[in-house]
Formats: sequence, C-alpha cells, structure tokens
Amino acid sequence: MRAIVIEETGGPEVLRLTETADPVAGPGEVLVDVEARGVNFIDIYQRSGLYDVPLPYVPGMEAAGVVAAVGDGVTGLSVGQRVGWAMAPGAYADRAVVRASLVVPVPDAVPGEQAAALLLQGMTAHYLVRSVYPVSEGDTVLVHAAAGGTGLLVTQLAKERGARVIGTVSTEEKERIAREAGADEVVRYTETPVAEAVRDLTGGEGVAAVYDGVGRDTFDASLASLRPRGVLALFGQSSGEVAPVDPQRLNSAGSVYLTRPSLAYFVADREELLGRARDLFTLVEAGRLDVRIGGRYPLSEAGRAQSDLASRRTTGKLLLV
Repeated sequence: MRAIVIEETGGPEVLRLTETADPVAGPGEVLVDVEARGVNFIDIYQRSGLYDVPLPYVPGMEAAGVVAAVGDGVTGLSVGQRVGWAMAPGAYADRAVVRASLVVPVPDAVPGEQAAALLLQGMTAHYLVRSVYPVSEGDTVLVHAAAGGTGLLVTQLAKERGARVIGTVSTEEKERIAREAGADEVVRYTETPVAEAVRDLTGGEGVAAVYDGVGRDTFDASLASLRPRGVLALFGQSSGEVAPVDPQRLNSAGSVYLTRPSLAYFVADREELLGRARDLFTLVEAGRLDVRIGGRYPLSEAGRAQSDLASRRTTGKLLLV
C-alpha cells in the first residue's frame, strides 16, 4: 500500500510517499481502508518535532473509511462497516490499523469526507462548548479564527446553545464565511484591535469565554477580552507557543480562568467518545451543522496541504483524499 512515512522531523519535505506492506489488525484492533483523511495542526506539530513522536511513523490523526478486517476480541464492529476515528496515528495511508476502542460508527447518511472532516475538530468544538465552558442561552463568546475548520464548528455549536458569537478573521471573504456560520459580530484583526472591539461590542463588559486555537498572536487580546470570572480556553497554538504566564495576570484581568485543554482528555472514556460523535452526526443529519471542506488534496501532496494549513490562509477543513 501507499503511505506517507516520516523518518526525521522537519518541514513539509519530510513527508515522503512510499510503498509499504499492508498492516495487519492485531487483538483489539481493526484494519480500515481509508477513504479520506483530515489535515490538522497536530500533524504539523508532530512533523516539526514540537510534539515528540517515535520515528519512523505514519502521520495523520483522523480519518474515515471502511473496516477491512477485525482483530481478535473486537466486538461491535464488522467488516464492511463505515467508521471514523480521531486521535490515533496512521491516517496518511491507504490502510490503517486503529484500536477498536477509538473507532466510531459513521451513519449511512453522513458521507465519508464529511466524517473525516468532522471528528477531530468537531469533537474539539463539542468539548469546548459543552464541557470546558458550557455555553448558556444569552452568553457572549469570542471565537478566534472563526472561518477556520474548528472556528466554524465552535461558532455553530455555540449558536446552537443560544450564544451571541463574536468571531475574529483576517479578510473580507473570511468574514463572509464566519457570518454564514452564524457569527453575530466579526472583527477583522488586521484592521481593528480585538480587545478594544470586543469591549465596544459588549458595552465594556467583555465575553464569558474565549475559544483560542491561535496562541501566541492572540493570547493577550484574549485575556483582555474576558469579563470578570470569564474563561480563556487555549486549545491550540497555530501562531506559536504562548510565553510563560504570571498567574497574577489572571487576577488583574478579573479573577479569570485559563485552561489548556486537549481532545484526548475529553474522549478518554469510550461512552464519552461515542456520545460526542453521535451528537455531531445527529446535527449533520438534521442539517443543523455544516461541515465546510476547504480543500481536497491527493495523498502525494500531503506536504502542500500542511503548508496551506500552516499559512492560515485557508478556510474550513483540508482533506487528503
């Protein structure tokens, strides 16, 4: 089969397409014929060496496809079944072996590309809006990179719970996309200081929560945008790592809360994993959650896909198909 194999960390050039032996499902595992793979910032962090991964390895933490074989002891999954997964490596290949406990069934009404585009970012948006800061009717929240893959889903799920959403974007086109997803107000950070705009839009109060996947470039504005006892959920760092923070800053900002969550801790229990996936698929089936696919690339162009994602000029989700 074909697979992207990384033998050393570095830039996009280390993503090399090779021919390798088909993997075999062991006990508690399933072998999946991969239909589509999500491209995520975690793939870039691992490729670059920011996140430590044993070498060599096949990247890609999210995909959808069809079960080709099941290992000993696997129940509830069968050959020919449509499935998807997030937070398990090996997706940048024609076939992947995944622990059965991490695999979720994909309903017939949800296309494979949509499933691959939804699981990692969708479950991230789900835990942010439902668990990290559970949005309530009437809350005002700030969503950075609101036209990106996760930002669009956070915006929609927050609106689903009755929030007023302020989104940040860089261009007029991204503003249009964010508004189509439900953003009530949009701040173009290239033209207007974000914290100042948020204070103006909230009558000086600030927002109940900031969902920030950008990191270094947005952290100060995120902190300055919170209302007293608000929550800053720093769930990513697409612009780079945030410098060490003096806890006194949280006091000065109004006894606010700072958390650095990640998906793995919010789907560690299988029932929680299945519950989040079911919620998302139900919303998609009902037409209440739009999964925007911003680009499709062949597996051989994984490096270009990651470069495009890192440029932060894309919208929606990028897929390797």
